[in-house]
Amino acid sequence: MVELKRKIMVSKRKSLPKDRFFENIEDELALTFDDVRLRTGFSEVMPDAVDITTFFSRNVPLQIPFVSAAMDTVTEHQMAIAMAKAGGLGIIHRNLTPEMQAKEVARVKYHLNGKITEPICVNETITISELLQLKEQKGYTFHTFPVLNQKRQLVGVLTETDFDCCIDPSRLAREVMSTNLVTSHPRTTVQAAYDRMIQERKKVLPLVNKQGHLTGLYIFSDVRRIVTESSAHYNVDDNGQLRVGAAIGVNDFERVEKLLDKRVDVVVIDTAHADTKPVIDTLKQLKKRYTSLDVVVGNISEKESARRLLDAGADGIKIGQGPGSICTTRIVAGVGTPQVTAVYWCARVADEYKVPVCADGGLRNSGDIPIAIGAGAHSLMMGNMFAGTNEAPGEIVFLEGKQWKGYRGMGSEGAMQQHAASRERYRTGKSLLVPEGVEGLTPYKGPLATVISTNIGGLRIGMGYVGAATIEELRAKGNFQRITNAGINESHPHDVRIVKDAPNYKR
Repeated sequence: MVELKRKIMVSKRKSLPKDRFFENIEDELALTFDDVRLRTGFSEVMPDAVDITTFFSRNVPLQIPFVSAAMDTVTEHQMAIAMAKAGGLGIIHRNLTPEMQAKEVARVKYHLNGKITEPICVNETITISELLQLKEQKGYTFHTFPVLNQKRQLVGVLTETDFDCCIDPSRLAREVMSTNLVTSHPRTTVQAAYDRMIQERKKVLPLVNKQGHLTGLYIFSDVRRIVTESSAHYNVDDNGQLRVGAAIGVNDFERVEKLLDKRVDVVVIDTAHADTKPVIDTLKQLKKRYTSLDVVVGNISEKESARRLLDAGADGIKIGQGPGSICTTRIVAGVGTPQVTAVYWCARVADEYKVPVCADGGLRNSGDIPIAIGAGAHSLMMGNMFAGTNEAPGEIVFLEGKQWKGYRGMGSEGAMQQHAASRERYRTGKSLLVPEGVEGLTPYKGPLATVISTNIGGLRIGMGYVGAATIEELRAKGNFQRITNAGINESHPHDVRIVKDAPNYKR
């Protein structure tokens, strides 16, 4: 990843093949995915050998260039966990209270752990019943709790076995806990922890200092996963925890504090139009208060907007105003640049600042992914493509003999009526709701892993045609030609009656 970062953040942007294409197009003309196709060229690149690692922001890497959208019908903790396990990233939506959103982030961060630096501990005088209630309130999915005495010293550990074997929930933790502990010193590495746990046949290894105070904890299942590299494709932080992001609003500092308390990896200032004074002021305040926190800002579609946000300290830019399948901004407000042109010009500016850009919206087929990256995107944010999967919020409904799940824009009337965050995102008050999105149904798509695999396959094949071995090489080599309506019709199956649907094609 370090080498990738060196390559991705070029010190000075060189002229790329696509520059002449976009510069020769009239200033008044803007293009989207169906208007262009990538040119092929001589290739020694095999699709299964390409490297698709990239970055979402300055310091947040991706194993795959996919990010799930911060929408209440797309990304909560189930989606974010699945995305990180696939190598991508989930952005928890903000149509939640700060406390609820932080809880969703915590569920992702604690789903897997290498070294748990701040274990959730309980006092020895708590009853099992009280602890079970606490687990329910906090949404804890783990079952291991270090037990401390009044001096905050480790005296035992409660494990899942201890809970299962406790018949009387009124008993105190100290009466139920396991006390035959094997401990280690605070600087114990993951490999040393693994070796010690194997030797002692223990699934929990507390790290204790000379004063008997707990400084960390290893869980065997997580340690084994890391040591055996069974999760080499996961997107995890330096502590072995899944990465996750969260959306915030303007002056949303209380929310940020709660998210940081749960170790969120990146926050996204999530607005329909980010090139505004309130957004820029919020960005500057965040970068001043939290120097180590990556802040991505969106959405925009003009190069001048990108420059203002980057001058203000943005660690990533999100591009797209109106391309989403449930978005009506371009129709209602009459604004928005078609996505391929927007990505190109914003990415061209961002390259000067060595900052990644994310193309948000407008993707309909896997072939749109290499086009977006060829135009300059480092990553793609997806809503419709991931809505309707098992991991997306909402229940499956049956209509006209088919399975569907609900999908709505964050600027839809329903979202605005229910959530102040949606009203604030689209800068509308309680008394005047002007929706910039619709509510609808999207086909049920099954497991997220299947959807990701299909789209990754299309990306890899596209990279092979272009002869690009890495995402950065695709960004550099990507060159375009315009096509007509006849050309796009020719691109689809024609002059046949399709009798069997292909799993990776729809129109």
